[in-house]
Amino acid sequence: MDKNTLWSLRLGNSAKQANAIENMGLNDFLNLSFDTKFDSNVPAFLEKSPKSINELKEVRKKLVASNPDAKKDLLKVERQTTEEMKVWWIDKMEKTEFPLREKMTCFWHNHYVATFQKVKVNYWVFQHNQILRENAFGNFKTLTKKIIQTNAMVRYLDNVDNRKDKLNENLSRELLELFTLGIGNYTEEDIKNGAKGLAGLGIGEDKAIYRKFFEDNESFSYLGKKGVLKVDEMVDTIFDQPNIPYLITRKILKWFIYDTPKEELVRYYGDYFKKNNFEIKPLLTKIFTEEYPKNNAGSKIKSPLEYILQLKNELNIETTNGRAISYFLKQQGMDLFNQPNVKGWDGGNAWLTSQVFLQRNTIADLLCNGKNFDRRGKIDEMDSMMNKKSNRVLNVKLNWNSEGDNKDIISELANRSLFTIDANEQKDFEQLLKYDFDPKTAGSEYAVMRLFNYMVKTPEYQLI
Repeated sequence: MDKNTLWSLRLGNSAKQANAIENMGLNDFLNLSFDTKFDSNVPAFLEKSPKSINELKEVRKKLVASNPDAKKDLLKVERQTTEEMKVWWIDKMEKTEFPLREKMTCFWHNHYVATFQKVKVNYWVFQHNQILRENAFGNFKTLTKKIIQTNAMVRYLDNVDNRKDKLNENLSRELLELFTLGIGNYTEEDIKNGAKGLAGLGIGEDKAIYRKFFEDNESFSYLGKKGVLKVDEMVDTIFDQPNIPYLITRKILKWFIYDTPKEELVRYYGDYFKKNNFEIKPLLTKIFTEEYPKNNAGSKIKSPLEYILQLKNELNIETTNGRAISYFLKQQGMDLFNQPNVKGWDGGNAWLTSQVFLQRNTIADLLCNGKNFDRRGKIDEMDSMMNKKSNRVLNVKLNWNSEGDNKDIISELANRSLFTIDANEQKDFEQLLKYDFDPKTAGSEYAVMRLFNYMVKTPEYQLI
């Protein structure tokens, strides 16, 4: 098992950075990852999407005045923009030299969920995503304050309907239950009173703002603090609670290393996080540098993103359509900008149901045989996938040591695939690549590709 490949996958989504980690060492690699810049410009595909409240009102007027066909066309344009945003983000994840910022952005994206399906305004979803990217390695408390006051979040969790004398508790509840403290660390009274503090916080131009007419300015008690509290004071009060660090350290460990992290690790790293005033960069540095020397490979099931980008990298594929990858992720239950609910993707065993495993094997067969796939074919239906258009020929190349014998090649591919071969698997692999295999003969590449295709369809390959 190649540890640098393992950590390349954990700190990104493929083995592309394995050599960099080996050559510069983990600490230098992390420092360069933390220092990565990001493009703050609004992408061209959002040019025609409404950005201000006035522009949004104009679009709504058009929708009301339009006939059914024209209305469908207007909505179709926004859905297409959402698809462009998915491709834009996948491209960032795949091509950046130091992908940890994008992987951390994806972590926060699944923590502070706000889907396009509910928000329905692409620009607000983009703003939400950019705040996560900008603050990916910053301060947890600061990020919480910023993200709760995005237009996307107040729309997604119905705080636009939260007003004095007609409270909506959705945002108040998730702020405590899913975003910060976790179940058992607050009361129902805290949720009700939190809704009072958030009453009137609704859509603004650049971020959510309080509307005086809908505010509730009566004093209330919140997590032991009494007063007329608004969102910033509420978050400050939350971060004074003793159990504040553990929900997020558990989720970070699950995202990067362990599907079921030990509670002592959660507490150990959580205590360090609190001691460092909820700064994310030192927490990540401590987790990665202390977990790196441990023998913890195979402790996490690969997400669909890790699976498909690792497979693409191994096969040196450069031309697969980003829309096809987006569609594959959707079929696998990892639809970007559209999680199934406010809890986000479950991860762990949810990434390896029988249907998901079958879809992965289908894609492995297609790509290892040099056949492309596109978003029009349903990945879980072989007949749809095997149409002529989706079978465009790809330039597929698997790198392997042509100077070694069959055992050397099997060992090399297993190392890169991150699993240890037992006696039965070794026997199976040697049935595919026999002891008298000659790597210099014509067709040897196809034999090694058959072996690799077999390997990537084993349960062990699904682990990281």
